[in-house]
Amino acid sequence: MSEKSKLNRKRREMRQEEDGKKAVVWVFAALIILAVIILGVAMTV
Repeated sequence: MSEKSKLNRKRREMRQEEDGKKAVVWVFAALIILAVIILGVAMTV
């Protein structure tokens, strides 16, 4: 395998790892926002 191919593969792996971490953060943020909304609705009932 050429050095260029190895470099591109490593770059792609790093990018996927970063994107995965961002996705986890967004999912948790969405869950927290949803929980706050549900609590707000439950408090008014």
